[in-house]
Amino acid sequence: MVIAKAWVLKKHFDGFPKTSDFDLREIELPNLKDGGEQKLLLASVFLSVDPYMRPYSRRHMKEGDIMIGTQVARIVESKNPAFAVGAFVVCDRGWRTHFISDGKDLQLLPSNWPESLPRSLALGTVGMPGLTAYFGLLEVCKMKPGETVLVNAAAGAVGSVVGQLAKIGGCKVVGCAGSDDKVAYLKKLGFDEAFNYKTVKSLDEALRKASPDGYDCFFDNVGGEFASVAINQMKKYGRIAVCGAISQYNDTVPQKGPYVQIPMIFKELQMEGFIVSRWNNRREEGLNALLKWVVEGKVKYHEQVTEGFENMPMAFIGMLKGENTGKAVVKV
Repeated sequence: MVIAKAWVLKKHFDGFPKTSDFDLREIELPNLKDGGEQKLLLASVFLSVDPYMRPYSRRHMKEGDIMIGTQVARIVESKNPAFAVGAFVVCDRGWRTHFISDGKDLQLLPSNWPESLPRSLALGTVGMPGLTAYFGLLEVCKMKPGETVLVNAAAGAVGSVVGQLAKIGGCKVVGCAGSDDKVAYLKKLGFDEAFNYKTVKSLDEALRKASPDGYDCFFDNVGGEFASVAINQMKKYGRIAVCGAISQYNDTVPQKGPYVQIPMIFKELQMEGFIVSRWNNRREEGLNALLKWVVEGKVKYHEQVTEGFENMPMAFIGMLKGENTGKAVVKV
């Protein structure tokens, strides 16, 4: 018998999440039985904290539910021949240390995963955030060689991959982030232009200086005021991929306009919101491409690793405050 620990949503977030909004519980797991549905016991090794958890918690969770989220887990006990003990999988079982599965919701790490590569990357660059960058650029932005791509929250889990994939695709890349250290990181990744949006006197001027001719593609992770300013600097027939709106997730009072219709009409822009699960049928394609680029050194990564399952809420709150460079993960 195993006692699992799990973080539950004690109280729906009001404004910025607080540690008191979470509660740590213990759950007694039953022993596995031959012939039953529950054939696998797994232990979480790495857990992900992501911006989407903030709005999704309100839309999809009740108070008392286990916090949503993805993990890399190791199979501890198996009565399913498709999954060997010791194998590593990715699954969406929320903030818990151990769980039981029938195997249907588990995705084995790619068989060609190198031993030298951290398995936590399956939650970041070679996982959902990487796939978000991949399909957002290829299918929504439809970037072409020679174009100029703008990405905000560029030092985050998604944005840092967006910039690197755009460079692989032959584009000029402009990124912005919220600290000088993050801007230095973007330059290290190969971004052509990067600036600290918190210290520039005028966002409009900073964007104009970085690309006087404007932008063909805008990969928006932030929304709010940044998007309102950037849309006016799109080139004619520009494409905007709306991936996130982290500037608005913790607002207690909704932000109001400016409104997008006039620049969209006169520049004939395309603006499309997307969720990466739309391309689940092409997941293997995306993961193989990302893994290949990482192994070849064409896509670099950085992880902000928090040690200890008891620190999940702290890691989540820190990520929402922008304290992470690259992907924020928790090591159990």
